[in-house]
Amino acid sequence: MEQPQKTEQPVEQVQAQEVDAEGKKPSKNALKKAQKEAEKAAKKEAQKKAQAEKQQPEEEDPLAANYGDYELIQSQEKTDRVWTPVRCIDESMVGKNILVRARLQNSRVKGSIGFLVLREQFADIQAVIAYKEGQVSKKMIKWVGGIPKESIVDVYAEVTKPEQPVQSCSQKVELLVNRIYVVSRSHPLLPFQLEDASRPIKKGEIEMEDYNVVPTQPEEKKEEKKEDELNIIVSLKTRLDNRVIDLRTKANQAIMRVQSGVCQLFREFLYQNGFIEIHTPKLIAGSSEGGANVFKLKYFNQDACLAQSPQLYKQMCVMADFDRVFEIGPVFRAENSFTHRHMCEFTGLDIEMAIKENYHEVLDLLGDMFGYIFEGLETRYKVELETINQQFPFDPFKFKRPVVKLTFEEGVKMLHEAGIQQDPLEDLSTETERKLGALVKEKYDTDFYMLHRYPKSARPFYTMVCKDDDRYTNSYDFFMRGEEITSGAQRIHEPEFLKKRAMECGLNVDTIKDYIEAFKYGAYPHGGCGIGLERVVMLYCALGNIRKSCMFPRDPKRITP
Repeated sequence: MEQPQKTEQPVEQVQAQEVDAEGKKPSKNALKKAQKEAEKAAKKEAQKKAQAEKQQPEEEDPLAANYGDYELIQSQEKTDRVWTPVRCIDESMVGKNILVRARLQNSRVKGSIGFLVLREQFADIQAVIAYKEGQVSKKMIKWVGGIPKESIVDVYAEVTKPEQPVQSCSQKVELLVNRIYVVSRSHPLLPFQLEDASRPIKKGEIEMEDYNVVPTQPEEKKEEKKEDELNIIVSLKTRLDNRVIDLRTKANQAIMRVQSGVCQLFREFLYQNGFIEIHTPKLIAGSSEGGANVFKLKYFNQDACLAQSPQLYKQMCVMADFDRVFEIGPVFRAENSFTHRHMCEFTGLDIEMAIKENYHEVLDLLGDMFGYIFEGLETRYKVELETINQQFPFDPFKFKRPVVKLTFEEGVKMLHEAGIQQDPLEDLSTETERKLGALVKEKYDTDFYMLHRYPKSARPFYTMVCKDDDRYTNSYDFFMRGEEITSGAQRIHEPEFLKKRAMECGLNVDTIKDYIEAFKYGAYPHGGCGIGLERVVMLYCALGNIRKSCMFPRDPKRITP
C-alpha cells in the first residue's frame, strides 16, 4: 500500500492533531521544535528564491557603450581623436565638447548625480555626471562611483560655466560628463591619500621623519573638528618610500618643473655667452677633489671611484682650447652626513672659462647668470611658484643688481661687529653662514650675495693663492637665504705650482698625473664653479629639505626607490 507523503504543518495544526492513541496533546518541547522547523523551512525557501533571482541575467543597460574599461592599450589603433590638456580648459571653451585624459583624484556619487575631480599634472577640474535619459543612465553613475582613486580615465564632456567658480580646483569651469572610460585602474588601497600629502604646511612646521602619518591636533581635541578639518601630515619618509605617488601632488609637479626651468635658463644664458656643453667621465682613477669621501669600486683589475666633480676634466677642456664650457650631470659624494642640505648624489651645474686678467671676470659673469635665472623663474614659472607657495609658503626671493660682493675678511668683520666670533683664517660653519646671511639681508636687503678671497686652509689644492697675501685664495662662494649654493675659484694653471700644492694637501700625485700634465703645453688662466641644482631650488622656494627638490634622493640611509 502506498504511503502518503509527509508535509510540513503549521504549529496550529500540530497543536490540534492527536499524537498517539491515548489522545494526548503535544508537549511544549514538541511545539517549540515544530516552530523552529517551520521557521527553518521558510528561511530555506527565501534563500532559494533569492538565489534564483540572482541567477537571472541582469537587464542590460542600453547605454552601456557610454562607459566601461578599455581593453589593454597595445598600440593596436591610431585615430584622429584629440585630447585637451586640463590646464588649457577655461571659459573660452564653454559650450565645446572635449576629450580629457586625467587621473580620477576624487569622486562623490549619490543617487542620480556624481561629482568628480580630474587631475592632470598640477591642474585639476571638477566634472559632474548626472542622469539624462538616452545619454547617462543610473547604472553608469553607480559604475563611476566604483572607480578607484588615482585611476586614469578618458572623459568625453561639455565645458560648462558654473554659477559660482569652482574654488577648490585650478580650473574655474566645469565638465558635464556624457561618456567615461577607464584606461588603467589603480589599486584601491593607496599608501596615503593625495589630499593628505597636499595639505599646506605652516611656516616652521616640522615634518616628522620617523612616523608614517602625524596628526597635528592633540587626541582629545580631534572630536571637536570635522573629519575634513583634521590636519593630517604625511611624513617625509613615507613620501620618499612611495615617491611615485608623492610626485603626483601639485606642489611636487611644480617643484620639478622649476628644477627643469633652472637647467633651461642656465643653458640659455651660457649658450648666449659663448659656452659649449660637455660630458665628462664619472668613472675615474682617483679622487677628483683630494678628499677621502669617494665611492670606491673595481674597474676590471684596477681601483676606481665615482667622480666627486667634473672639476679636473672641465679644466682640461679649457686647456684643449674650448675656452668656455659647462656641464649638467651627476655628482657623487660619500659623505656620511644626514642633513637637510646634503645628499650622496646630486646634480651639478658646472662651469669653467678662460680669464684674461682677473677672477672677477668669472664673478661678474656668474652674477649676471644667476640674475638671468632668478628673473626667468619669476616671469616664466609664475604659476608653478604660486602652486608651490600654496603648500609650502615662502617669502619672495630677493636679489639685486649688481650682486652684493664681499671679501671673506669683510664678512668676518660684519660677524665680529655683531658679536659673533670667527677666525679669519678658518672656514665658516653652516650656522655662521646663516648668521652672516641674516646680517647681509638686514644691511643690503638681498637673499643672494658673493663671498670671495677665502682662506687657503678652506679650499682644494688646485685653488690659486692671492698674490698680495698667500694666506688667502682667489676663490668664492655664492649664498642664497644664508646657505652656500656654489663654490669656485681661479685654478692653478702652472704645473709645478700645482704639483706642490697637491703634495701639501696629501694627494698621491701619480693619480692626477694626466691632470697636471695637461697644463705643461701652454695653459690659459681660468676659473669656474660647481652649483648644486637641488640646493638652488630648495633655497629659492625655501623648502627646508633638499630631498623635496630631488626627484629620487640618495643619502646615507636611502638608495631606493
